[in-house]
Amino acid sequence: MTDGLYIHIPFCHQICNYCDFNKVFFKNQPVDGYLDALGEELRMMEDQGIFGEGPLTIFIGGGTPTALSVGQLEKLFDSIARSVPKGRLIEFSTEANPDELTPDKLALLKEKGVGRLSIGVQSFDEGLLRRLGRTHGPADAERVVRDARDAGFENLSIDLMYGLPGQTIEQWEDTLDRALALDLPHYSAYSLIVEPKTVFYNLMNKNLLPLPGEDTEADMFRMLMERMEQKGIRQYEISNFAVDGFQSVHNKLYWQNRTYAGAGAGAHGYSDGVRYSNHGPLKKYMNAVAEGRRPVFETHNVTPEEEMEEEMFLGLRMIAGVSADEFRKRFGREVGDVYGKQIRQLEEEGLLSAEDGRIRLTDKGVFLGNEVFARFIG
Repeated sequence: MTDGLYIHIPFCHQICNYCDFNKVFFKNQPVDGYLDALGEELRMMEDQGIFGEGPLTIFIGGGTPTALSVGQLEKLFDSIARSVPKGRLIEFSTEANPDELTPDKLALLKEKGVGRLSIGVQSFDEGLLRRLGRTHGPADAERVVRDARDAGFENLSIDLMYGLPGQTIEQWEDTLDRALALDLPHYSAYSLIVEPKTVFYNLMNKNLLPLPGEDTEADMFRMLMERMEQKGIRQYEISNFAVDGFQSVHNKLYWQNRTYAGAGAGAHGYSDGVRYSNHGPLKKYMNAVAEGRRPVFETHNVTPEEEMEEEMFLGLRMIAGVSADEFRKRFGREVGDVYGKQIRQLEEEGLLSAEDGRIRLTDKGVFLGNEVFARFIG
C-alpha cells in the first residue's frame, strides 16, 4: 500500500525557459486521449492492489494541471474517484498557474476535494517573469490568491525563485515583500538550477545568461530565511517554509523516504524497494496502456546501502534532520556504525550537529547542503 500518489499532467500552454520536467505544448496534443489512458493506468494500479485503502496524499503536478479545461479536469477527477480509495487521504494538492486558475476551475477543484493549491508565481517582477518565459504578471498572482480564498481555499502555497538571470538583491527583496504581504501559510523558494535541454542552458553555453554570483545568491537565501523567520513562518526544509499545521505532507513523504506511486507520462514511483519511471513520450505511454500493461519504462531495485544513503541525504534536507531511532528501526543498524566517519568529519567542519538523537544540518550546513549530501553517497 502506497503512502502517496503523484499524477502527472504534461501539458503547458507555454514552455518556461528553465523547465526540464516532462512536458509538451498543449496545442495539437491528444489531451483527452491521454486522460483516458491515465484513467486506465489508475484502474490497473487499483487492480494490482497498489492503493490498498488509499494513499495519504494525492499530488497532481506537471506540466501544468490547470492548462486543462474545466471539462478535462472533471474527466481527470472522475478517473481518480473511480480508482483511488480515499479512506486514508489527508492531503489532496494540485499545482496551478496564476493566469489559468479561473473561478470556475477553482470551484471545480473545491468540489472534487482538492484542499491545497501550489501556485507557480516565481517572481513579482514583470521583467523577470518575461525572461523566465512565464505568461502571468504580478497582478495575476495577487488576484488568484484572492480568488482562491473566495472559493474557500485556506491551504495555499506559492513557489518563488531566486538567483535568476539579471536579478538584483533589490528585486528579490521586492518579490519577498509582495509575497509576504499575501499572508500565506506556506512558501517554497528555490534557487535557479540551469538544467540541460532548456532555453537557459543553451543561453548559458553561449555566455548569454547573466547569472548572479554565488555570493549574491547566498545573500538572497539569507534574506529569504531572515524574512520568513521575522514573519513567524518556519523553515522546515531547505527550500520550504510554513506556519504550524501547513507543511506539505506529500513532499515530506519524499524527504522521509516513504513510498509513493506515480501515474502519468514520465511519472516516478517508489515501492517495495523498487524505484520506477513511466514512459515519458505521450505516444509510448499511451501505446503501453492501450496494450493492457502498466506504462513502466525503467525499474531499479534499491540496495540496502542505497536506501540508507537516501535516508540520509533526503532526510537531511529537513531542518529536523534524521532520527537515529528511526534509522535503527528501519535498517536494524545504528546510524553511527554506518556513517560515523562522515558525521564526525562534518561536525568538525561545522556543517552537521548530532545531538538529542538527531543528525541535522547546522546554520552553516544549510548553505552548503549539497556538499553535505554528497558525503553520504557511495
